[in-house]
Amino acid sequence: MERNAAIKRYNHLLGELEGVYHDASLLLGMSDSVSQILYTICVSGGRCLLHEICRQCGLSKQTVNSAVRKLEKEGMIYLEAVDGKAKRVCLTAAGEAYAAGTAQEIIRMENEILDTWTAEEVEQYVALTERFLVDMRARVEELRGRKAREWNV
Repeated sequence: MERNAAIKRYNHLLGELEGVYHDASLLLGMSDSVSQILYTICVSGGRCLLHEICRQCGLSKQTVNSAVRKLEKEGMIYLEAVDGKAKRVCLTAAGEAYAAGTAQEIIRMENEILDTWTAEEVEQYVALTERFLVDMRARVEELRGRKAREWNV
């Protein structure tokens, strides 16, 4: 497949995949941001540093903080202080029960799909996705440096 066609297909598939996760979140009664936050907390064992949630979800601090405040108000999570300014987001008992029927449902579906793949296919998929992410991140940092130099000229 030609490179331009491949990247176009990749980006199209990525958008469709995000749409599928959006549909799942809506069907489970959650916004995308709440879904991503609960998912991240669940795969982290029921608690996760706030800055790690931002990094892993790719959501802005403002979006995460807004959703965390909502979840905290609903009694789904609580925050605990960790070394100075850092905060850890933890599921309450009510949050664990809610996550069992929402974020854990998405995790279950993913696991069912990956269970049909060979270990080599899973490893290849993850490795290539990670490689693309690392390379793209490096290029965005290069762009950031170029733009910073342009703006400071």
